[in-house]
Amino acid sequence: MDEVRYKDLGETLLIKMFGNSPKLRILDFFMDNPYFDFTKTEVIRELGMSKQTFYKYFKDLEELGIVKPTRRIGRATLYRINNAHPLVKKLDEIITEVSLQIAKQEADKMEKTVSAIEC
Repeated sequence: MDEVRYKDLGETLLIKMFGNSPKLRILDFFMDNPYFDFTKTEVIRELGMSKQTFYKYFKDLEELGIVKPTRRIGRATLYRINNAHPLVKKLDEIITEVSLQIAKQEADKMEKTVSAIEC
């Protein structure tokens, strides 16, 4: 098996909010790479997930239209997140809103720290 390239840089906001399930990890991978399409084999390798686990959960994402096939190269089908899907749009909005809220909290903390140092 090739080296896993999907870097574990800590929990993403999606995983932190909703938990570290295989289905969410697959969804998170596609949402983190919205402009690229991948074969199933590439996603399995990137996530370091077993084929059995991947296929069990990927089927649901594909049937719901959350992940869609984009093109074929030889016998391989490539997939991408469906940014037009209402659930994907809503998750994107939630993640953006929570990210902005966290950024504001961090800015407020820094402002208080700077004010304390200046006093």
